[in-house]
Amino acid sequence: MNRYIILGTAGHIDHGKSSLVKALTGTDPDRLKEEKERGITIDLGFADLSYPDGLKVGIVDVPGHERLIKNMLAGAGGIDIVLMVIAADEGIMPQSREHLDICDLLKVKRGLIVINKSDLVEEDWLTLIEDDIRKFAKGTFLENAEMIAVSSKTGHNIELLKEKIHELALSVEPKSIHGIFRLPVDRIFTLKGFGTVVTGTAVAGSISLDDPAEILPKGIKTKIRGLESHGEALKTAYAGQRVAINLQGLSKDEIQRGDVITIPDKIKTTLVIDAELEILNDVSVDVLKSRSLVHFHTGTLELVARIIIHPVRKKTGTEFSNGMNDKEELKHGERGYCQFRFKIPVTVMAGDRYIIRKFSPLLTIGGGEILDTSPLRRKRSEKIQDLRTFKEGSLRDKLSLKILQSGYDGLTRSDIEGWIKAELPDIKKEIMSLHSEGGIIQCEGRLLHKDIFTDFSGKVVTTLVNFHKGNPLKPGMQKESLKAVFKGLDDKMFEALIGFIAQVVIEKDIIRLKSFSISLSDDKKLIKEKILKALEQAAFQPPTKDELAQSISLRKEEVSELFKIMAVEKSLVRINDSIYIPMTNHKKMLDGLKGFFTKKNEMTVGEFRDLLGTTRKYALPFLEYLDSSKITLRVGEVRKLLNKNNL
Repeated sequence: MNRYIILGTAGHIDHGKSSLVKALTGTDPDRLKEEKERGITIDLGFADLSYPDGLKVGIVDVPGHERLIKNMLAGAGGIDIVLMVIAADEGIMPQSREHLDICDLLKVKRGLIVINKSDLVEEDWLTLIEDDIRKFAKGTFLENAEMIAVSSKTGHNIELLKEKIHELALSVEPKSIHGIFRLPVDRIFTLKGFGTVVTGTAVAGSISLDDPAEILPKGIKTKIRGLESHGEALKTAYAGQRVAINLQGLSKDEIQRGDVITIPDKIKTTLVIDAELEILNDVSVDVLKSRSLVHFHTGTLELVARIIIHPVRKKTGTEFSNGMNDKEELKHGERGYCQFRFKIPVTVMAGDRYIIRKFSPLLTIGGGEILDTSPLRRKRSEKIQDLRTFKEGSLRDKLSLKILQSGYDGLTRSDIEGWIKAELPDIKKEIMSLHSEGGIIQCEGRLLHKDIFTDFSGKVVTTLVNFHKGNPLKPGMQKESLKAVFKGLDDKMFEALIGFIAQVVIEKDIIRLKSFSISLSDDKKLIKEKILKALEQAAFQPPTKDELAQSISLRKEEVSELFKIMAVEKSLVRINDSIYIPMTNHKKMLDGLKGFFTKKNEMTVGEFRDLLGTTRKYALPFLEYLDSSKITLRVGEVRKLLNKNNL
């Protein structure tokens, strides 16, 4: 398979970035009429450089003007290699510095320094410029980068630059093709006969013709109608490619720069994120205060956010004390943790990089890594150890913590895959490992942390212990009453979690501890014997609960409790709320039915009444019980045997 690498230009306006791209590729990246008229790059431009060994380098040419930094940032998000272009006749200029800061904050790892317009200066001056550039690049990812003097005009060293790009590109670790496909949109246009086309750099995963797709944050569902990369039609597009996607059934107005093309129902948009933030050393902003408004850039998206800076705990030795900084702020050169709050949803994943710029005047302040796209609500005094784990922990640590934070609701594997930027096979492996080692449990297709289940089972057992103490004659607690202890917990999840608790027994709508048994006083035991004897003697004309309570001079409530106890013990069978019969009589009834249906296929109410030796008054509730127990089936005025295995 071919290798795909994205190269981005960087540098001050009029330092020859676009002319350099044209010299390298033969393609003029300036496509707009205004760009050609004014001789400056206004928006992103694109070209490609192909090598005989199959390496394909997609080039994103960015504008260098300070007023167009937002356009530069829209192209910088997916680059693997940067060409820092500095004009030999002007040297380092303001946007040279700002572009380098941005690439450094985005953690671009590789680059080349190109001194363009070398034909305009003497050799001695070129040496001085090289010394300045080395000082300029010190402490950044370009500190040890190769420096090449070229001329786009004469072609000097252009072939050498191509070779160096090739060497550097081969050392780049390819983007993940096993992640969730994401393409931040940087361009939208309409082609006659094709419809709406979007372009962008695929930053993860792969997508194929006819695959379903989703446009976030709008949630528009569509289908991949066509794929192309630098003029070549594709069946499948992979991470690392510059891709044009023809989307089915959409108008140009439904999509905008900053939207993300992805696969459906995986990534959830958010209004709040937690992040790590690094403030630039030489930024002119002395202090960034909490609750300030900033311009937030990620992928091709730019929007306004309010920043909440998490107070940093004071460090004593190697441990963090409980002392808090009174001021929630960060100064230049400092790092910290923060939260960004947006008015419109954003489409990001944990692990994505971002840049922030001052609200006014516009200048780059800093940037960092997104740590959590569904953060907990935290009070000012609460610890931020979870953010340290999301920043410094292993993938396993991060997944375990996120599942823990999800509480009783848990997370599906799909939820996790759409939360963090990682290889899907790696996520699957870590989840399987956590499950096999008992760190998480799987319940109703959701993953719960062992600590959450321990907390749940502890509350269930404690609640039942207290219930049994206060209600020694009740067979157990109503399921709905126990569920009310866990507000907001889904019914299916509650049922499934209860099933994991070994100490608990569920009997229809009653839940009790396995170790619990009703302890009756001697007088209650005697009454129970009287009840059983009276019902056995009554055969199939049993007294109701109320009639029985009156005959043995006992309160109706007490008889009702004893009936329930005896039903749990299986000495009585509940026919309806008023009528109970002994288990021995219940067996006689079923045996009689079995014998009857060996001779006939249908039974009338009268035949059933005669079979039991009772009256119609009692025969009807008994038949209703048999129907509801799925032993018999009513067909018109007769009953048929529904399931002989229930007899």
